[in-house]
Amino acid sequence: MKSGKIVVFGAGKIGLAFIGQVFGSSGYEIVFVDIDRQLVDNLNRYGQYRVVARSDDGDCTILIGNIRGIDAAVKDAVIEELSAADISAVSVGQPGLPHVAPLIAQALILRRTRFGDWPLDIILAENMRNAAGYMAGQLTSHLSPDYPLERLVGLIETSIGKMVPYMPANESTNESGMDPLQVVAEPYNSLIVDRRAFRNPVPDIPDLEPKENIRAWVDRKLFIHNLGHSSAAYLGYQKFPDAEYIYEVLDDRKLFSTVRRTMLQSSAILMALYPGEFTISGLSGHIDDLLQRFRNRALRDTLFRAGCDLFRKLGPDDRLVAPLKEAIRLGMDHDLILNVIIAALSFKAKDHRGEYYPDDRQFFAEAKKGATYIMKHYCQLKID
Repeated sequence: MKSGKIVVFGAGKIGLAFIGQVFGSSGYEIVFVDIDRQLVDNLNRYGQYRVVARSDDGDCTILIGNIRGIDAAVKDAVIEELSAADISAVSVGQPGLPHVAPLIAQALILRRTRFGDWPLDIILAENMRNAAGYMAGQLTSHLSPDYPLERLVGLIETSIGKMVPYMPANESTNESGMDPLQVVAEPYNSLIVDRRAFRNPVPDIPDLEPKENIRAWVDRKLFIHNLGHSSAAYLGYQKFPDAEYIYEVLDDRKLFSTVRRTMLQSSAILMALYPGEFTISGLSGHIDDLLQRFRNRALRDTLFRAGCDLFRKLGPDDRLVAPLKEAIRLGMDHDLILNVIIAALSFKAKDHRGEYYPDDRQFFAEAKKGATYIMKHYCQLKID
């Protein structure tokens, strides 16, 4: 067991069920920073939370203790905690990064004043390409030009592959009744990180998987996992518009086969981009493992969750369009991926309350202008 303190920005599903579980299970004290005051109060009130790893084989409950919470609005407290942290992590989504960057920058300045040139490694638990470059730009705007950012700050890109679906409030229970902190996730718990970006020694803890070429592994997540998940949602809704869960549509053999072939088509593009990094057998095995995870009936992952937020998921650097553009550039097959994009244009799944994702209503209005319009203006594809 390790000892130390990690400050985690974002006590959401990934913060709790992934980053918190990886480091909490290894003996770290976890200080969560969040904008949700009630959540912060509960973290401090209970001092622990449960992660329920749910699969068709049953539930396994992991208790994560030695935790605290800080309201992000109490800036002095956040800066104080982070300045003395052994390591940090950020899981707030790309729109949230500009809001945490000023706090991190001030903590870095205080850290150097108090402790000299003691580097701080920051795990960027965000599903985005070039997260390190983006975060470096954010921090630089709040630091003096002579601050040695590259030497004193490790911006650790990750591949976030753990599925943590929405859990209805009536399922937030245990033997003692309601549990406001309990989170349900799949058993998978491997956190892939950029070995080269660490400025301190890489923590020697279970479930942390350092990789030399993180860009390849980030794209593996995007081109295969994210693409496959969304393919099941979009093709599944197209064929079964009344279906609610991913496992339901993947029970259809023909659709299952189409999703798998689409993932294989994208894996061929991935291998062309990163020669020597992956093998056909390795990626095929990864695809089969993912499809088994997608079919986890107990997890009850929904088409809505996998497919909503259409502006983002059909963006030029996201799960479908990014591999499609690379395929076009390389002269490779991409017909199956293109078919998924076309299916996405008619995706209108609703959440458990019967509501659309907020921004998707605007997407529906734009989609009425036709597939060519969407592909030109939002996917940013060159179409004659």
